[in-house]
Amino acid sequence: MLYYSRGSKTDNITPDEIRAALKQVFDAMGPKHRVMAIPPDFTRFNSYAGPITEMVYDYYGDTLTDVMPALGTHTPMTPEQIKTMFGHVPAEKFRDHDWRNDVRTIGTIPSEYVKEVSEGRLDYEMQAQVNKLLLDPSFDLILSIGQVVPHEVIGMANYTKNIFVGVGGSDFINKSHFIGATYGMERIMGRAKSPVRDVFEYAKVHFAQNIPIVYVLTVRGKDENTGEMITQGLFIGDDFECFQKAADLSLETNFIMVDHQIKKCIVYLDPEEFKSTWLGNKSVYRTRMALADDADLIVLAPALKEFGEDKTIDGLIRKYGYKGTPHTLKCTNENADLQANLGASAHLIHGSSEGRFTITYCPGDGMTRDEIEGVGFKYCHYNDMVAKYPLDTLKDGWNIMPDGEEVYYISNPALGLWAHRDRFKD
Repeated sequence: MLYYSRGSKTDNITPDEIRAALKQVFDAMGPKHRVMAIPPDFTRFNSYAGPITEMVYDYYGDTLTDVMPALGTHTPMTPEQIKTMFGHVPAEKFRDHDWRNDVRTIGTIPSEYVKEVSEGRLDYEMQAQVNKLLLDPSFDLILSIGQVVPHEVIGMANYTKNIFVGVGGSDFINKSHFIGATYGMERIMGRAKSPVRDVFEYAKVHFAQNIPIVYVLTVRGKDENTGEMITQGLFIGDDFECFQKAADLSLETNFIMVDHQIKKCIVYLDPEEFKSTWLGNKSVYRTRMALADDADLIVLAPALKEFGEDKTIDGLIRKYGYKGTPHTLKCTNENADLQANLGASAHLIHGSSEGRFTITYCPGDGMTRDEIEGVGFKYCHYNDMVAKYPLDTLKDGWNIMPDGEEVYYISNPALGLWAHRDRFKD
């Protein structure tokens, strides 16, 4: 059921209008006895999920008993991040999600279905898993809150991804990511429907009908005049229609089609959001369809300190590196540690240029040249690169440097998907 739908490329939905929309929907739903909110974590700060969670708390008060950020495989939020993102929501309501140990299996997706949607590439069962707290029957409303934006693994982020990955378990996370990697990232990004989304929908329809989830989905973009983030869409519902409407608007709003392929792309990773290549490789995923052959991708990563946000994943990235699909698939076939962590294999594929363009990571003092080059990237210190390309002289999009060099600058790769028509086939 679609409870609320508003949005367009020219819309700017104010906080008061969002609050009024939530009240309208919650009033129509009637009284609730116990409510949970599942917003994204700090890596999705720009989603506006923080203020929306505050609005949910203002409406339900102590009936909102639990707030579980959809961490997926990410590091738990710090108290400072919780305060910054969620404001006056009481800290004692927050719960950490443990994707390896704190889940329950609610059903099994048969291998025949996985083989069908992956076009014969894969043939394995998948355990649909969620955090055990979601199965507590005392909850009569679970609000999954987040932003729909182009995504490298599933096509469009959020909706059921917030549940089966955000508060899901290792089997489903690993295997769903591997479906996306083997099917082909460039066939998936920017599409609401994909083989990965198919397995999420299967899990929802067959195993999660009794979990009282309602999705609160935003579509966000930058105001063309001020450069500030604004909410251009708000969609509330419990089925695919809600997500489809948000995805359609996100494709219109967050999809940037460049007029010619990029030869040099400079991507900045905000130090508050990006401290690992696990997250920072959005700079690779989101730009690759806009990059020319032999292009230079320069990733400015001042706060980079690790590869994976999980010690196991970090070790696997260091061991195997971002060295292309054939290398990664060979290593996966031959090594049990990758077989047990298919999400890591998928990530290694996603983060590789496949030899088509170069990737230069530019950390501060948090990582060394040996570490960066050891996983297959080129290295330059952050300070040296920003001396050549000062941030205060760059604007989002095309820039002509004093020496006549043309560069394309992206201040936050999480906010969009960049492509050239020759590499994006609808």
